[in-house]
Order: sequence, then C-alpha cells, then structure tokens
Amino acid sequence: MIEIQQNDDDNNLSKEGVLDTIGATPLINLRRYLGTADVQLYAKMEAFNPGGSAKDRPARAMIEEALESGTINKNTTIIESTSGNMGIGLAQACCYYGLPLICVVDPHAQEQNIAIMKAYGAVIERVERPLQGAFLKARLARVMELLNQFPDSFWPNQYSNEKNPLAHENGTIQEIDEALNGELDYLFVATSSTGTARGCQEYLKKRGRSTKVIAVDAEGSVLFGGLAGRRRIPGLGAGHVPALAAGQEFDDVKRVSDLDCVVGCRRMVKYEAILVGGSAGGVLEAIRSMIPELRTKVSAAILHDSGTRYLDTIYSDQWVERELGCSAEELQARIEQPSSVGVTTVQKEPRFTPHLMEQTTI
Repeated sequence: MIEIQQNDDDNNLSKEGVLDTIGATPLINLRRYLGTADVQLYAKMEAFNPGGSAKDRPARAMIEEALESGTINKNTTIIESTSGNMGIGLAQACCYYGLPLICVVDPHAQEQNIAIMKAYGAVIERVERPLQGAFLKARLARVMELLNQFPDSFWPNQYSNEKNPLAHENGTIQEIDEALNGELDYLFVATSSTGTARGCQEYLKKRGRSTKVIAVDAEGSVLFGGLAGRRRIPGLGAGHVPALAAGQEFDDVKRVSDLDCVVGCRRMVKYEAILVGGSAGGVLEAIRSMIPELRTKVSAAILHDSGTRYLDTIYSDQWVERELGCSAEELQARIEQPSSVGVTTVQKEPRFTPHLMEQTTI
C-alpha cells in the first residue's frame, strides 16, 4: 500500500485571496467502493476547490493570463459558453477581479449552477434550441453574437485555450504524482473539453511515466469518433469536437451511459459517504468495470465536482425514473451488481418532454 505524501506547509500559510485556495485538493484512498482490496484506488477530490470543481483551475489561469498580458482590463466584458462548472469558476474569478461576465448556457444547465453564477454577479444568456443538432454549437454562435455586440469583450474559450490543459498539467496531475511518489499505473479522467485529460497526459509523458491514461466519455458524445446521441449528464462528453480534443489519443476510452453515472454516484454515497457529481459517477463505474485488469495496480481518478449540485437530478429517484426509465428498485439492484459499463442492456423507454430529446452539451 502506498503511503500518500501530504504537503501541509502551503495549506498552513495565510492566503492572499480566495483564488489562492485553488488547488492542493485532497487525494483520498477509496477502500470500499470497488468491493475488493486487490485494487488501490485514489480519488482526487476537486470539489474542495473554492468554486466547487476542477474548472476553478483553468478559469483562474485563463483570466489571470489575460490580465497579465494586457488582453483585458476592468472594463472588458468576459463572455463564455458553459454547462455549469466553468461558468462558476469564471464567475468567481471575474467577481474577484471586478470583471463583468456573461455566461451562455442551454436548457440542460443545472438551475443551482445558474443561481451560483448569478450570485457572483454573472449575467446569464440562454439558448433554447440546438444548432445543427447540438446545443454547444448554439451556445458558441451566441457567444460570437455577443462578442460583436460588446466591442470591449473577451472570450476565454475553454475549448481551445492552452491555459486550460496547462492548469491541470502544472496543478492537478502534479499534485497526484507527487503524493503517490510517481507510482501510478492508471489515471481515469472524465472528458468534455478534454483540458484535464490532455494536461495530465502531457505531464506524465514529459516525466517518462508509464501511467496509462483512460479517458471516460459519455455514450452519445462525438469525442474520439463517437456517435452523437441523447445525453442527460452535464460536463461529460461533447456534441461538437472542441479544438483541444483534436488529434488527442489516450490509452483507452471508456464510454458510460447516463445510468452508469447515476449508479456510480449512488454507490459512492453508500460505500464511501461521499456525494460526487455526475461525471465522477461515470468515472468510478468505468473503473469498477476494469477490476480484473487493475488488480495489484495503483489507480487514481479525478472527480471533478460534488453531488450537491445534482440533488434534483442524479440523487432524485423521481428524476432517474422519469428521464432514464429506471425505478428506485432497479437502481438499488444495479448498485450491487457488477458494473454495466460496456455492456449493452435493454432498457424501457424513459418519459421525457420533446425539447429534452435534443442532444445535450459539452
């Protein structure tokens, strides 16, 4: 068993502001989730960032780089497309630096996330219908319109900004690597803009690590040659291949369903007493599906956010039955059964409203 190296020196120092508390998130040994002692699994808990997610890291990096380079000033309006967490990270950073922010969201954005953005002072722009079958395209089109409308404006563009993966290269994975003394066989990362996975892989390659990076993507995502389809979990997968994802290859890609994500979240609560967000549930179930390959190995998972923002969806039995067609009884049974990731199952058709049939977003 690896003994995690915890560096508490920085944590004991006073901080200059809330943004200085970003990073140095806990790495927790999950001893119960997999139901076996043969796999060492560590979870990087990004919900401990002040804005509540891994997106705090690139949000801060993109805003501070733009300020330092003179690209923006306090009169510049920041405009970004977001499904939730990036909007919150940017809203916090912009609030701290006194910058106006417009977040472009779509119908799949969690209402609680929108409320948090507003609390930080962000203005919310909503697109109601997809463009060419994708809400991301509709959001980006609205971003372009707003950039033309506000002459002094700036688009951080999380989908192509190199500061996105660099924030994880210089932060998230470095913290994991140092805590585990470089002894990491597998790293599991949820993908959307692919900033996190790309940054982590760059770090590992530069240091000659043999760690296998497993990208966890959503069924219905077009990343890595996938086919577009119906999705319900925000922050996982994409309806349009972003610039950061172009040409990216990982050791393996595991596709998870919306129901896999729910099962992972519920199982995490039951066995580890931790509320995690939707993409984290998918990552955890992808890992559980690979137990035979992971025996005697050391694995780490980056869990992007907390489940507290999904109480009305993932943690609601009524929502799961209405949107995913899975009853509370069936869900409880799935939590105890082997992971169904990669296994085709016949599910009854869920009930949904017409506009929710349209493909969700990055």
